[in-house]
Amino acid sequence: MNTTTMNQTARTVRADHWSIIAKKYAYLIALLPVTILLPGSYAGMYYLGYEDIWAFFSVFFVFGVIPVLDHLVGTDSINPDEKLDVPVMGQEKWYPFLTLIAVPLQIGSIFFGGWVFMNVDFSIVGQIGWMLSVGVVGGITAINLGHELVHKDSKLEQWAGGLMLASVTYAGFKVEHVRGHHVHVSTPEDASSSRYNQTLYQFLPQAFYRNFVNAWALESQRLKRKGKSPFSLKNELIWWYAISALFAVAFFLVWGWMGALFFIGQSFFAAAELEVINYIEHYGLHRRKLDNGRYERTDVHHSWNSNYLLTNLFLFQLQRHSDHHAYPKRRYQVLRHHDESPQMPSGYAGMVVLAIFPPLWFKVMNPKVEAYYKGEEHQLNS
Repeated sequence: MNTTTMNQTARTVRADHWSIIAKKYAYLIALLPVTILLPGSYAGMYYLGYEDIWAFFSVFFVFGVIPVLDHLVGTDSINPDEKLDVPVMGQEKWYPFLTLIAVPLQIGSIFFGGWVFMNVDFSIVGQIGWMLSVGVVGGITAINLGHELVHKDSKLEQWAGGLMLASVTYAGFKVEHVRGHHVHVSTPEDASSSRYNQTLYQFLPQAFYRNFVNAWALESQRLKRKGKSPFSLKNELIWWYAISALFAVAFFLVWGWMGALFFIGQSFFAAAELEVINYIEHYGLHRRKLDNGRYERTDVHHSWNSNYLLTNLFLFQLQRHSDHHAYPKRRYQVLRHHDESPQMPSGYAGMVVLAIFPPLWFKVMNPKVEAYYKGEEHQLNS
């Protein structure tokens, strides 16, 4: 396979380099959507009016402003020294603290979102816009950080990640992503890997359905191996979905049916944002099937990578997705850029906008996929 154009050359530096130190504290940017964006939108409604327009402000900022800023700020291909600094940085308490502090912030944000939903005089368009905005912020905070946390071994982080996902009613991701997606990524068996020439709108229904079903199947298999019933309280999905139900009940008790509707609506939009990200992360890439019937080992060339600095700070380096799949236990701060990984032409925010319009997506991404498989064009339809 050939690597795509727009690869940047990785540069290794020590942990005391100014760029590593600056990024250490710049990750605070990731908490801005949940602490500033939604309250700022409400402030605009309160002081300026035009409630239905301000309801969409977070969506406009994430998918309109950030893609522009990504290209103005530029890319970052700096890696910490693998032998000398990665082990030390992986143990620093500051980095997990940032992910854990987001848990109460996320829960507070959805209740704040519910209060705004019930107390601002939105039209139905504004109501949908506000649910979409809260869902987009939930996708950035609850699902992205839930994803980071469920990959870790400590019980605290596992529970924190599950709670984050339960706050947007997508706890099945905790099971399916780790035990399903990371095993089958970039193969036809994976519900979260999009195929060459598959539109986003073909992908989304299968992703929602298969991920939900796969999560229950994987948890049932785990329990059966231990001699337990899938319908017992040992089934972690029962617990997580029960917590989601408790959230919905809480919203109902405080604000009635409209409150419960808001909770379900923001959950749907957060989950949809996740699946759109899944679509762009592996589009058109797949692992070869070996002579023994197994697939080749997951490596750094089976995921699209993006080194746009601003979005990487907002998403705790989720865009260094190639390294994440090759080394899923790595913490976000030590994920690396690889020259051989296929590179996206923009950050995730910009790529989501492209994916919404399939002709534009195919025009931009299909040539990159084809260039990646140059000399092995038969791989495109395998």
